[in-house]
Amino acid sequence: MNPIAFPAGKPIDFAAIGRLCIDLNANEINRPMEETMTFTKYVGGSPANITIGMARLGMKTSFIGKIADDQMGRFIIHYLDKNGIDASGVVTDRTGAVTGLAFTEIKSPTDCSILMYRDNAADLLLTAAEVSEEIIAGTKVLLISGTALAQSPSREAVFQSLQYARKHGAVIAFDLDYRPYTWVSPEETAVYYNLAAEWCDIILGTREEFDMMERFEHNPERSDQVTAAKWFNHAAGIVIIKHGKEGSIAYTPDGASHRAESYPAKVVKTFGAGDSYAAGFLYGIMQGWDIKRSMSFGSAAASIVISSHSCSDAMPGADQVQDYILRCERGEITAS
Repeated sequence: MNPIAFPAGKPIDFAAIGRLCIDLNANEINRPMEETMTFTKYVGGSPANITIGMARLGMKTSFIGKIADDQMGRFIIHYLDKNGIDASGVVTDRTGAVTGLAFTEIKSPTDCSILMYRDNAADLLLTAAEVSEEIIAGTKVLLISGTALAQSPSREAVFQSLQYARKHGAVIAFDLDYRPYTWVSPEETAVYYNLAAEWCDIILGTREEFDMMERFEHNPERSDQVTAAKWFNHAAGIVIIKHGKEGSIAYTPDGASHRAESYPAKVVKTFGAGDSYAAGFLYGIMQGWDIKRSMSFGSAAASIVISSHSCSDAMPGADQVQDYILRCERGEITAS
């Protein structure tokens, strides 16, 4: 059973608000960044990647955010346009802010890290007045992510978007996307994450991210059931808690928990898995699939992305995901 009811008759399937940045992925893999000489440029940022993923899956998408008035900002806009993503809600900063950069290090398929440059990043300067009520009124799903809550005025812009979403009946999804280096303190992080999560119908995050949110609460056993139950007292209908290699568990208000198959992959790098999983899962739920099938579809999409050098460019189409699942079932794809 799918506990989420999506509104009908809206022109946009999916809209997201938040981070638009540039990923610079190391070309010389299996070595430290100190020895890496060349990088390939991609559009990045978790909400951007998820939106790109939804667009590749055939959904009508839109984005709300802010870009720098520079070459990288123009690259982002052109990329969104090329992927059929409505960028009318993306505004350009005129104060001299810059585009955030993420340099990736791929020491091995399981040892990957990111070096972030986020000082005076344009995406964190989006104001509440710049949030398009028209876009949110016209979307079935609004996705927010945690990074946009880290600073003002972006923080206020997110809460304004939540008010518009509730006003116009959009389903709200929250990708926790916790990046500790963007926050002043763990206490600040916990407070604003909890305030935002109270509005949300679908919450996706790792066990560690939910632990961060429970800084002021009593859950010494780190119980998933305790974590999920809190949000069912607010708006949530699905809470997904990710446990890395052990897989993900989806909880619903009826007390049920759902696990799905994971799929093998010839892993190149680990980042991008969560974004592709979120896109695949949300796509499935919006098709009316049950939770287990939606989770399996998301897992297969994640396996495709971690088998590739990029995140955004590797986001698969629906036929590609279905083909990957069939090839795994036939034993044609095995883990690296």
